[in-house]
Amino acid sequence: MKKFILLFALLTAAFTSQAKTMETVEETEALSVQVTTMFKDQLFHEAFGLLAKYWPIPQNEIDLLEEKTIKAFNMVKDRYGDVIDYVRVRKEVIAGDLATRETYLLRFENIALRLIFTYYRNDKGWIVNAFKWDDSFDEEFRTVE
Repeated sequence: MKKFILLFALLTAAFTSQAKTMETVEETEALSVQVTTMFKDQLFHEAFGLLAKYWPIPQNEIDLLEEKTIKAFNMVKDRYGDVIDYVRVRKEVIAGDLATRETYLLRFENIALRLIFTYYRNDKGWIVNAFKWDDSFDEEFRTVE
C-alpha cells in the first residue's frame, strides 16, 4: 500500500510539473474564449488539447472527457438544434488573485449549455483547475432587487 501511495504521489507530481502556466488573468480569459469558441464550432479535440496544456491532470482523463463530450454533443445537436452563439454570464474571483471562475452559456436553438472554467494561481502562474459543461444553468439567474 505504501508503494502505491508513493507511486501515486510521484505520478501526480509529474503531471503537475508538466502543465504550462499563464501569467495574467487576461490570458485565462482569452483561453476561456478560445475553448468556448471551439465548443461552438464543435472542435472538441482542439479545445481539450488547448486545455491540456494548462491543466495538470493525466492525459487519459482529458481524453475520456473529450470522448464523452463528443458523444453527448451528438445527442444535443439532434435534440436542440444548431449552436447560435455564446455569452459570458459570470466572472467570480477569490481573494483577488488566488482563483477565478468564468461561466459561459453556449446558446443552441432550443437550449443553452453552461461551460465553467476555474483557474488557480500557483507560485508559477495561472493553471486550469477545473473545466466542466452541463445543461444546468438555473443558478445563473439572479434576483433583481
